[in-house]
Amino acid sequence: MVRVGLTTERLVRAGAELADEAGFDQVTVSALARRFEVKVASLYSHVKNSHDLKVRIALLALEELADRGAAALAGRAGKDALTALANVYRDYAREHPGRYAAAQLRLTPEEAAASAGGRHAQMTRAILRGYDLSEPDQTHAVRLLGSVFHGYVSLESAGGFSHSAPDSQETWERILDSLDALLRNWPAQAAP
Repeated sequence: MVRVGLTTERLVRAGAELADEAGFDQVTVSALARRFEVKVASLYSHVKNSHDLKVRIALLALEELADRGAAALAGRAGKDALTALANVYRDYAREHPGRYAAAQLRLTPEEAAASAGGRHAQMTRAILRGYDLSEPDQTHAVRLLGSVFHGYVSLESAGGFSHSAPDSQETWERILDSLDALLRNWPAQAAP
């Protein structure tokens, strides 16, 4: 029998907390059952399996990131908006490392359609309107920004910059300055 108070939402939030504490790869239905002191079978009325649980955590993380991004971007443009969105990703990864890892989970097209992933792309494109980029350069720039933000955050969270000078905050600020300069001076595509 399912313990009173267990819901899919509660399980997903507990799974997200477990991901932040132990790592996203440690999240399983069995680990959650131990956390709630229930039998594994009692959780299957809420989630199909560990993969379903992880997808739900990924969707939660993408939603949380999109909400933070939208709040940070309100009333901002240009470099200010670029910096605000970049800092949302970096801060979220620091505060919620397991959830940030979950947000990188490869989703099926159906899962992706149900996610806040589209909001992330829209926010990035909103920033790029301040730089007057047309298609396909906007798409290239969205990919560039996502790659730089995720790459830096991943390296930093793995300790990649902890033993060298200058400190990682200074490097982060220089990267954002460089991205702003690049976006303001986007290279024209060479003629074939």
